[in-house]
Amino acid sequence: MARRGIPVWAALLGSGLAGVLVGVQSRINGGLSQQLGNGFVAAALSFSIGLVIMIAVTLCSRRARTGLRSVRADIRAGRLPVWTLLGGAGGAFFVLCQGLVAPLTGLALFTVGIVAGQVLGGLVLDRVGLGPGGRIDPTLTRVAGTALAIVAVVLAAGLGSGAGRATALVVFPVLVGVAVAGQSMVNGLVRASAQSAITSTLINFIVGAALLLVIAAGSVAIEGWPTTWPTSPVYYLGGLVGTVFIAVAAMLVRAAGVLLLSMSNVAGQLIAAVAFEAGLPLAGGLSQGMIIGALIALLAVVIAALPGRSRAS
Repeated sequence: MARRGIPVWAALLGSGLAGVLVGVQSRINGGLSQQLGNGFVAAALSFSIGLVIMIAVTLCSRRARTGLRSVRADIRAGRLPVWTLLGGAGGAFFVLCQGLVAPLTGLALFTVGIVAGQVLGGLVLDRVGLGPGGRIDPTLTRVAGTALAIVAVVLAAGLGSGAGRATALVVFPVLVGVAVAGQSMVNGLVRASAQSAITSTLINFIVGAALLLVIAAGSVAIEGWPTTWPTSPVYYLGGLVGTVFIAVAAMLVRAAGVLLLSMSNVAGQLIAAVAFEAGLPLAGGLSQGMIIGALIALLAVVIAALPGRSRAS
């Protein structure tokens, strides 16, 4: 049975605020990558810090520990597919992209790519019905909202500085954006099994940290350890921010659906990206296209959230 305790509007607001946190995390991890000179190590460090936090939280939560037993029982009984435990891979590639691509494109153009992947991935995943809320048909308002979000992507990239370079590099965050939409979907399924967002977030970080540590080990074997490490504690907060975002997404995906959750999250990311590119840019700075694209993306979220949302029986 669908969860009724969280209204759709509240889920969208919470997801939008979580999107702002994603923008903050992207800025932190992008800066950490620049400081270390190694995006692989930066991603592994960020995710590993998040894992340590989640282990500590789980040890303090009886419900989370019970959730781990419930997930294990559901996996053994075949009620929960094993592949639902792999949501952390999407988060891992997202953090890796933050460190490798965002410093080259700037936070604004990086967010543009994530936007495209999230809205397209959300539309498809809702239609297929793999999420915890079941199948959600692509109504006219949903299609219109998705189309507007894509227009926002085109304008933000096409009217920005260095558009040729952005066209090539934006492919990577687009693919990662699809993975992020899938991450929200499978984490929602795991949460439904565990009845604990802490449990689903812990599993997410276990998988993601393991993957990134293997990749980082290969990078260190070839290039060696970074020679300089930032002294400011701000650069080490990306993992903490990630734990909050993933837990919020897992809690809200059933109430809003994958598409609406992704689009409201996108709105928050765009707002944060505009703010950071205006004040603390990673590269390139704020462009007129990014401002226009952000406004259109916000309109897209409103249109997609209009009545007309229906579930297939």
